[in-house]
Amino acid sequence: MEIKGKQILVCDCEKSMPLEGGALSAFCRKAGGEGDDLQVGTQLCRAQLGNYETMLGGDGGLVVACTQEAPLFAEVADETGSARDIAFANIREKAGWSREAEAAGPKIAALLAEASLAIEPTPAVAFESKGICLVYGHDENAIEAARQLKSRLDVTILLSGRDEVLAPRVIDVPIFRGRITSAKGHLGAFGINVDGYAPALPSSKLVLAYEPPQNNAFSECDLILDLTGDAPLFPAHERRDGYFRPDPGNPAEVQKCLFEIGDLVGEFEKPRYVNYDPDICAHGRSKKTGCTRCLDVCPVGAITSAGDTVEIDPHICGGCGMCASVCPTGAATYQLPAGDSLFERLRTLLAAYHGTGGERPALLVHDERHGEEMISLMARGGDGLPARVLPFAVNEVTQIGFDFLACAFAYGASQLVVLVGPDKSGELAGLASQLALLETVLEGLGYGGGRLEIIEDQDPDAVEGKLYGLPDRGAMPLGSFLPIGGKRSKMRLALDQLHRNAPNPVEFLPLPEGAPFGTIEVDTDGCTLCLACVSACPANALLDKEERPWLGFNEEACVQCGLCKVTCPESVITLKPRLNFTDSLRGAEMLNEALPFNCIRCGKPFGVKQTIDRISEQLAGKHWMFGDRSAVERIMMCDDCRVIVQFEDDSAPFKAGERPVPRTTADYLKEVAAAEDEDSEPKS
Repeated sequence: MEIKGKQILVCDCEKSMPLEGGALSAFCRKAGGEGDDLQVGTQLCRAQLGNYETMLGGDGGLVVACTQEAPLFAEVADETGSARDIAFANIREKAGWSREAEAAGPKIAALLAEASLAIEPTPAVAFESKGICLVYGHDENAIEAARQLKSRLDVTILLSGRDEVLAPRVIDVPIFRGRITSAKGHLGAFGINVDGYAPALPSSKLVLAYEPPQNNAFSECDLILDLTGDAPLFPAHERRDGYFRPDPGNPAEVQKCLFEIGDLVGEFEKPRYVNYDPDICAHGRSKKTGCTRCLDVCPVGAITSAGDTVEIDPHICGGCGMCASVCPTGAATYQLPAGDSLFERLRTLLAAYHGTGGERPALLVHDERHGEEMISLMARGGDGLPARVLPFAVNEVTQIGFDFLACAFAYGASQLVVLVGPDKSGELAGLASQLALLETVLEGLGYGGGRLEIIEDQDPDAVEGKLYGLPDRGAMPLGSFLPIGGKRSKMRLALDQLHRNAPNPVEFLPLPEGAPFGTIEVDTDGCTLCLACVSACPANALLDKEERPWLGFNEEACVQCGLCKVTCPESVITLKPRLNFTDSLRGAEMLNEALPFNCIRCGKPFGVKQTIDRISEQLAGKHWMFGDRSAVERIMMCDDCRVIVQFEDDSAPFKAGERPVPRTTADYLKEVAAAEDEDSEPKS
């Protein structure tokens, strides 16, 4: 059988799963499968490995429903020289090893359909390390660690000076004293500032002595091994490539770091997690700051303000994805996987589950480290996952934003649970804000609350208990729209789907402050129609017209960044977060308009009549520069006429007499020759 052009190989793992070929084939056909019935193996990785080898000789893609033996299957494919694109699906821990395995047919078919998708590759960013390593510590342990590394790396020791250190008999690694006051950079390009910097004296007798210290010394290195046990040199230090900070009191952890750091010489790659489009960034305009969401949530300091836009350092980026999660415009997009692959997986999984008769699916979003291990432990030692809980693996749970969450429910997820690992406890602010925003939308549309949940428990039994205890919140409407366009487009497609089928289809839904949807209100009494807000708007939500003073607004484009508000010189703009489900969402809505003022000299319309009248009234006879009528009248003229009358005025400083004829060198020489001729004439 094939799904999306890929052949499917299924094994019941020595009959530990209740799989029947005919029934499973029927489910797979409903999920888009074609061809002959599935032949369910019993020991595909051992006695029936020949069946797999035979399949390697075919064409197209291949999906093997086993992840435990994936290394073996990949090795066999390499040995045979097979060119088939091989993917793996875990139907055992995620469906077959469960107390509800008999009812897991729709889930298994959905997992196989998801695994059959082609995933767009992620671009990479390169590092280069020459092996220059700094070992930073307090005591003899730093010296011992440096000695273990010196055969593989170019090592220097920096001792903080907190403790007295016995002078080594042989100084085979350079030793300095100093305290790191600041650090920056990444693998292959670290920079540190050191106070109290001093080389060790070769005459040190019992304990190390040092030369006179200097402050604010600067040094560079490729790798840092921090054995101080003090506060880390970097925020979210575990995500900083090339920086190692083991517990100095844990010898096993220190040795593990020594093995890892010793191999970091040469060229390396990691995914370029985030793609950034400055053209749609709402951070700032004309030195005014608007949106700072990505700056506020980045845990590693990879994002910095560059004026009107931001800069994301791909070498420092740790891949948490929180910037992409909270970005209102889609200027920052997560690229693991690249493109729309994540949304295609989501759509395929939920559509296949519903298409095979599955009901009220609960989507379990988890990462590929903690989540996969937790699911495995529940399947091996407990009751496994409930049949209606669909696991959905992502690189980082913090990468999902409002667009993903809204699409999940628009594609028919009844509930969504995020399984969080212990390393994410301090990185949940962005995710929590996105969950809270969607909770508000679902409640406002009448779907009820309690459909979103975060599980932080680290005990598999506790997680299992919460999953089996999920209350039935009722079915959601099943949408089939394609996840096309940017972030705003996907969000609007999902919201329209939810609104069309909502129990309470309101026209306007108020949202909390900071939501990326809404309108603005303008106090027209104070607005002078200067239109500074139009040029400041990064989303082209504010509009004007060339032929007359007019301010318009397109609510569909507004991201509530606030740049219009901080730019307005009259402070007459107020943000109003909301969701608009009426026809007024699309198209231009007039916020303010006025009559143009006609130039009193040429009649050309310019400016705003009420503004020109107000300025003229306030300045006439009240300011020394506008004491006479002609000066006031110049205010009532267009730019061209204002210049012309300035030159026509006899008292204007621009007015001058006739231009003198230039006197050239030839003229001068001619005059000299004439004078000489006159002098040479005989006198009478």
